[in-house]
Amino acid sequence: MAEPALDFEGWTCPLPLRDHPNVVMGHGGGGQMSAELIEHLFVPAFANPVLDGLTDSAVFTLGDVRLAFSTDSFVVQPLFFPGGSIGHLAVNGTVNDLAMSGAQAAYLSCGFILEEGVELSVVGRIAADLGDAARRAGVTVATGDTKVVDAGHGDGVYINTAGVGLVPAGVDIRPQRAVPGDVVIVSGQIGVHGIAIMSVREGVSFGTEVVSDCAPLNGLVATMLAVCADLHVLRDPTRGGVATSLNEIAKSAGVGIELTESALPVPETVANACSFLGLDPLYVANEGKLLAIVPRDEADAVLAAMRSHPLGSDAAVIGECVVAHPGMVVTRTAFGATRVVDTPIGEQLPRIC
Repeated sequence: MAEPALDFEGWTCPLPLRDHPNVVMGHGGGGQMSAELIEHLFVPAFANPVLDGLTDSAVFTLGDVRLAFSTDSFVVQPLFFPGGSIGHLAVNGTVNDLAMSGAQAAYLSCGFILEEGVELSVVGRIAADLGDAARRAGVTVATGDTKVVDAGHGDGVYINTAGVGLVPAGVDIRPQRAVPGDVVIVSGQIGVHGIAIMSVREGVSFGTEVVSDCAPLNGLVATMLAVCADLHVLRDPTRGGVATSLNEIAKSAGVGIELTESALPVPETVANACSFLGLDPLYVANEGKLLAIVPRDEADAVLAAMRSHPLGSDAAVIGECVVAHPGMVVTRTAFGATRVVDTPIGEQLPRIC
């Protein structure tokens, strides 16, 4: 009897495609290795329609209410840095993930994982920062949990937060909505957070103190939605920076994205630090910036609204979505040439959030 034909539809690879038998740092970097870990291990295990979008926050209907829900974990080193701390990140990171769906965060959960031996004064300072950040973002920390692990089995303090918020009626913000002709806007200077972390972690001075841009973006998003309810895509370019976020959008929407190199708002301190360290600012993390992809005929109004807000005063148009090279991001240089801006395999600066 003939062997039955094998049906390969629906098959998944049980390991990330790069065939690492163990987890490596690159799996947490937000680049290609992270994507492979998620797509080939976690997505098949958790498969459901809500998860399928793989956006920073899930959007779903509960009863007759449309909600956004997100969770994030924070393992940054050092715990305190110029412009913030792990406590600030734990609030702003989740608030911003919800904002990228157009939602105003309402309630957060907060889980602390503490290493035995960490000073209670450090934990208290982080908790105070977290509470202050929540009040500034207008969100309530409604529930939480604390666990302690043995000395040597943690790294001082890890935090997980999850958040929920309402999505306004008529708002549909997701990466699949980018279309050719759309304009790409960034809310301000890029690469600041990653360089701030690197400067204190490695004790490297770049001539002036680089301060993290860690901030809640829900107010800025509300200002944008007030002038254009039809924002197509929002994304906060954290791990992997602007380059990784735009590559994810281009692949999700099946469009090409062309950037203008001279339009990228890279502050001099970041440019100098990247030159010294051999980094590309497009791949350096941000914690208080957003990317917006908007219809061309709404771009001027959105840009003006962003510039009217303190967190968008340096907003700039940096590119557009195009029909050519779908799924790819390229940059037009000052010399008229183009270069491909690919997704990194791992991460230039690990543990920045």
